[in-house]
Amino acid sequence: MATSVPRPPGGRLVETRQRGWVDPYAGLNAFDFVRQAPSPEIAAYVEHFWVVTWTDLAEPYEQRIVSHPTVNMTIARDFRRIAGVIKGGFSYTMRGSGRVLGTRFRPGGFRPFLGGPVSRLTGRFVEIGDMYGAAGVTLVEQVLAEPDVRAAIALIETFLLSLGPDHDPLAEEVAALVAMVESDVSVTRVDELAARSGRSVRSLQRLFRDHVGVGPKWVIRRFRLHEAAERVYQGLDLATLAAELGYTDQAHLTRDFTAAVGMPPAAYARLAGPA
Repeated sequence: MATSVPRPPGGRLVETRQRGWVDPYAGLNAFDFVRQAPSPEIAAYVEHFWVVTWTDLAEPYEQRIVSHPTVNMTIARDFRRIAGVIKGGFSYTMRGSGRVLGTRFRPGGFRPFLGGPVSRLTGRFVEIGDMYGAAGVTLVEQVLAEPDVRAAIALIETFLLSLGPDHDPLAEEVAALVAMVESDVSVTRVDELAARSGRSVRSLQRLFRDHVGVGPKWVIRRFRLHEAAERVYQGLDLATLAAELGYTDQAHLTRDFTAAVGMPPAAYARLAGPA
């Protein structure tokens, strides 16, 4: 479910398709999606910026998302909010023309901007103005008034740095552990991850809830579901996939998949694949 094109000469914007987008190929004609790497000054906290744009849609288009274990700050005409980790699936409907500019924080990267456990935000959307007051309202107004994406991103970076985030070595540790879970499909249990981290299971659970907003079990399951969605799309046998990804059986995978994606794996596999 992820594709990319080469970086354009002289630019930092790179088109990409994200894991977690339900049937992303269906949206190829409805909208454009790009992401930009953060500057070195903010890269310890921000994973990337992402931009969705659409123009003159003939009819509304709904894009469903199976979320990642990250906090996002999103600014658009009809919302300007900070989203904690959303455990269930959610969707956004695009109409007419528009742009959404998002800041995806690294796992653990938002804690310095919150000043407390990230679990406070889990499952919640908080208005930027409510969290940061007049400065947040001004940021939103400036970003919405700026047509150039790179300039708008620079505004966000300047704002975040003005908040004076402290360096947090635990955030670096948790980001590395989350990256391990995402890239290594053999990690299917919390005790396995705890052993690799050198922490006890309880210590790992506290670290994740404080810095990511959800426990390590949820993170493992969510990334395995992302893997399952991609490989189901490619036609892999469900029983084989369930065994490889650490599910007790095919029925277990089907239940988790249906709850997150909104349809069972067999139905998802029937969606039109990439051209």
